[in-house]
Amino acid sequence: MLKYLLAIDQGTTSSRAMLFTKFGKVHASAQEEFEQHFPKDGWVEHDPSDIWQTTLRTCRKVLSDNNVLATEVIAIGITNQRETTLVWDRKSGEPIYNAIVWQDRRTAEYCQSISTPETEALINDKTGLLLDPYFSATKIRWILDNVEGAQEKAENGELAFGTVDSFLLWHLTSGKVHKTDATNASRTMIFNIHQQVWDEELLALFNIPAAMLPEVMDSSDNFGYVDSALLGSEIPILAMAGDQQAALFGQACFEEGMAKSTYGTGCFLMLNTGSKALKSKNKLLTTVAYRLNGKPTYAIEGSIFMAGATIQWIRDGLKLIGSACETESIAEKVPLDHGVFLVPAFTGLGAPYWDPNARGAILGLTRDSGIKEIVTAGLQSVCYQTKDLQKAMESDGLRPSLIRVDGGMVANNWLLSFLSNILGATIDRPEIIETTALGAAYLAGLKAGVYSSTDELANMWHCEKRFTPTIDNEQRNNLYGKWLAAVQRVKS
Repeated sequence: MLKYLLAIDQGTTSSRAMLFTKFGKVHASAQEEFEQHFPKDGWVEHDPSDIWQTTLRTCRKVLSDNNVLATEVIAIGITNQRETTLVWDRKSGEPIYNAIVWQDRRTAEYCQSISTPETEALINDKTGLLLDPYFSATKIRWILDNVEGAQEKAENGELAFGTVDSFLLWHLTSGKVHKTDATNASRTMIFNIHQQVWDEELLALFNIPAAMLPEVMDSSDNFGYVDSALLGSEIPILAMAGDQQAALFGQACFEEGMAKSTYGTGCFLMLNTGSKALKSKNKLLTTVAYRLNGKPTYAIEGSIFMAGATIQWIRDGLKLIGSACETESIAEKVPLDHGVFLVPAFTGLGAPYWDPNARGAILGLTRDSGIKEIVTAGLQSVCYQTKDLQKAMESDGLRPSLIRVDGGMVANNWLLSFLSNILGATIDRPEIIETTALGAAYLAGLKAGVYSSTDELANMWHCEKRFTPTIDNEQRNNLYGKWLAAVQRVKS
């Protein structure tokens, strides 16, 4: 009777539930977008009930629409937008504030206020991260400071903190389980990635009570059971991983030096560094790629805040296009060097700049510029930002020359062709581009015994299309030089 693995992929702009066969093929999926809230400049929030209800509805829909019973599901794997921070009441399960999204920059001043060379070194040495509003710790601090009585309740053990995975797990198990996995914990800025524990010194630095924190598990582990009232039967939850780590896993990047780049709301280039937590000298992040059987595998990561979100802004904010799929045919009509540059620093700049106060701009406009050039510049901005990450990795001695790509944007052939050109690298698109959900399914399948090893999973990965560079170094460097000049114009 057990036929399928169910992956919950809770993202920044939508929630998705996907059923995979044991052979790693997509059987069915259901997706639902939800609202983004922007209360102030640089603030980004989600209504926690939207996160939970869209997740529950898509799970129910993917089962009912495809006549699949909960009893036919082997296990569930959860993957999620990372760093997004929720605090809720342990008794009622009610959040005490909206979810503060990873893109949110409200704690920039707080970060500056505690920034000293010693503090920054402490954080980087223990967590592999930089002192930045991006990560969960300062978001927790803001909630405890700004919700009346929250600090006291947290100290009394009445409140629970979680990234989105923990919040969903809590609700799926009807409040029975408060856990996270090592990949999500590694994005909070309070988890020691070397010792694999919540760090007392960092908890003291941010004045975060340990009583709030979830138990940290392997990425492939026993996380409890879905309450039978929710989906019709108990289903074991056997995996959790942050979205980028899940994508790395779904791309079968199990060997040291293998790299993937995901193009969703943001863009994330991640390179497997094996059992070594390598330290970047170029403001890249050291993170837990996955943890199996108590043993962490590490990665170096570069994070860009605006990728698909830039195209979404061109569609919904500027209304220059009706849908994202129009961008490919538009860009095909424009020369690569058309003079317009869009720097999408809407919520600051991520790696390798880490400038929370930078703001977006469109540069190089002339009377000849129009919709085609702006749309193309939006697509190119995603590729130029990936080049920024590649250059930073190169400076760390880790140049990725072959990159496996995934995420919704990579259906666009023009984008991947330009990406290959500007990186001077080979780009491989797999048969299944929704590798984030696939990675969650694989992790759950490993724990369930569906798969015997990562070697078996590596053999299941197949390339659908390969892109190789068609421009020379001179043209590549000329284009990239103009991008760097545009970025300098928007830095704070």
